[in-house]
Amino acid sequence: MNANKGKLIPYFRAMQFVDTHTHMYLTQFDEDRDEAIERALNQGISKILLPNIDKTSIEPMLKLVDRYPNNCFPMMGLHPCSVKEDFKDELAVVRSYLDKGGFKAIGEIGIDLHWDTSTLGMQQEAFRQQIIWAKERELPIVIHARKSFDEIFEIVDELNDERLTGIFHCFTGSFQQAEKIIAYGGFKLGIGGVLTYKNAGVAETIGRVDIEHLVLETDAPYLSPVPFRGKRNETAYTYYVAEKLAEIYGRSIEEIGRITSANAHEVFDLA
Repeated sequence: MNANKGKLIPYFRAMQFVDTHTHMYLTQFDEDRDEAIERALNQGISKILLPNIDKTSIEPMLKLVDRYPNNCFPMMGLHPCSVKEDFKDELAVVRSYLDKGGFKAIGEIGIDLHWDTSTLGMQQEAFRQQIIWAKERELPIVIHARKSFDEIFEIVDELNDERLTGIFHCFTGSFQQAEKIIAYGGFKLGIGGVLTYKNAGVAETIGRVDIEHLVLETDAPYLSPVPFRGKRNETAYTYYVAEKLAEIYGRSIEEIGRITSANAHEVFDLA
């Protein structure tokens, strides 16, 4: 029996990883947020990208950035699950913050047809508008796609040009969908805990994709990797996603960290 199963194994601060997508500002971390950040830093996750959800998440997100300015970097956007009848008011808030500057990306944005298909038209409008803002500001976008690849591809096909870059967050699509995303030229695939799920099929798909197209993420507090599946996810668990990629590609975890971190720096223009 593996005595370390389910336990966080301290790594080396000298090894640098980037968690390109984590919600460590949410209430699930209110009791131990500083400790969770410290665990991440001890695992070598030195850069942490924070996607916004809606106007209610802006203040806690920016508070975390203020507390860890050398490690935490904010995005600004309206999550598709927060697109309701008042979405234009929400978008006005997003734009007001974008005008202030200081954000690494517009995200997370996209289309989600898992929870509510009745808002599709509004989601499409919000997605399209935020892509336009990203291109105007030369910022990458971070795309949330759940049961919506066709709808998202339709809009990206329409608006794609050399100014459009970003991440398809939590990629769980087919190899053909991965190929289409890569063919856009400016996008990479965000790979998180689902990669480690035995029957998810993501590992088999990703094994056919060149690692130059991947970045690491957690989506904490959601989608914890094995051996923490079913528990609260956190940025420190980026390590376990990297470990699985090392197994898939037959490379060292140091090499996985180096390549995926370089990819993240390229997309987000990290210092």
